[in-house]
Amino acid sequence: MVELDPGTAMVVVFFLLLFLRVPVAFALGLSSLYAMWQMGFGLDLVGDLLASGIAKFSLLAIPFFILAGTLMGTVGIAERMIRFFRVLVGALPGGMGVVGTVVCLFWGAVSGSGPASVAAIGPLIIRGMEEDGYPKPFAAALVCTGAALSIVIPPSIGLVIYGVIAETSIAQLFIAAIIPGLVMGLLMVATLPFAGKARHAAMTTAAGTGGLAALAPPPYEGMGYLPRLGRSFLDAFWGLLTPVVILGGIYGGVFTPTEAAMVATVYALFVGLFIYRTLTFSTLYGALVEASASSAVVMLVVTFASLFGWVVTVDDLVGKYSGALLALSDNQWVILAVIMLVVLIAGMFMDAITIMFIALPIFMPVVHHLGWDPVWFGVALMVNLAIGLFTPPVGINLFVAANITRMSLEKIALGAVPFLITSLIGLAIIAAFPGLSHLLLGWMQ
Repeated sequence: MVELDPGTAMVVVFFLLLFLRVPVAFALGLSSLYAMWQMGFGLDLVGDLLASGIAKFSLLAIPFFILAGTLMGTVGIAERMIRFFRVLVGALPGGMGVVGTVVCLFWGAVSGSGPASVAAIGPLIIRGMEEDGYPKPFAAALVCTGAALSIVIPPSIGLVIYGVIAETSIAQLFIAAIIPGLVMGLLMVATLPFAGKARHAAMTTAAGTGGLAALAPPPYEGMGYLPRLGRSFLDAFWGLLTPVVILGGIYGGVFTPTEAAMVATVYALFVGLFIYRTLTFSTLYGALVEASASSAVVMLVVTFASLFGWVVTVDDLVGKYSGALLALSDNQWVILAVIMLVVLIAGMFMDAITIMFIALPIFMPVVHHLGWDPVWFGVALMVNLAIGLFTPPVGINLFVAANITRMSLEKIALGAVPFLITSLIGLAIIAAFPGLSHLLLGWMQ
């Protein structure tokens, strides 16, 4: 019988528990406790390790960004933003598909969370794309893909966690992710012609009736283009200002990324209470409950992942596995391809946060040994993890979209295949050209 060291046994137990459908957080915790027992450590250490793992100021950004995104969806910012972009770019080839892509990218700068973005903007975009003739599974897949980029487009919860684990500047990560995020958005637009015949039929019908119904939102019906654009811009102004406030404050040195999350929350409350006046006690309570539930899930994973990471460090799994990676080849591109493939496969079964806590302690020594820029690596990793959010069997965005559309996960996953192909092309481009991540960094420095 093969004897496994405690760290490797912990990894095996973790995947076994996942196979048995034990929730990720508890699978991390139970496998860690098993390894600690094997190594002879007392359970009296557990409380201190959990407390030290979660007591990090940077992690406060996670619940506050989730709350800010939830509030902004609740007070009507999402609906006004979609109306503005429908007027602005809805007449371009691709219609509501282009609108959906732009809104998803823009909402990424508001929410920072993929599943939260699907829930907030998904119903409106999917309905608009259906009116524009897109097949419903394709429309849902576009939302899943665009919302996945919420962990790439700053402010990103994923980049916050990466910055904490890799001890890399979160502000630099935010700046570096902007151009790669836009590249992924352009590739999404390039995917739109593959939507199917329904799209072309709808365009033909719309051309005969004087235009697409989705391009004439009821509040602006009967107006010319410029009056509609001006009116929709004024309605959406405070929502459009959100990323300017958040990112401008970070890059201008007014506040840190963690403080930006709190500013975003206060800003959402201000807009809902005094500008749009759509925030009532009941809607505020509902937003707090929803954000608390989402934050609890994420933070529970982070808490137990810190215990898992401690065992990885103590048992020197980092040295063993990072050494094995470096021994694979003398070619850096081969090692990078292996790392990206491992993350891509892991993303099919686990959420991004779990993958980062398990894999980064192993990958970062390799990154430093090979002299790679940790900021570029973090952005490339985040794009890879974003793909996992809409890749079955555990692509969480697919589950959220299936819930809001009442369609089967299989149909939406099939609709996501074109986006999966173009996203893999985007990942290859971003991994192969580190300069994309440095364009804005170099300009701002």
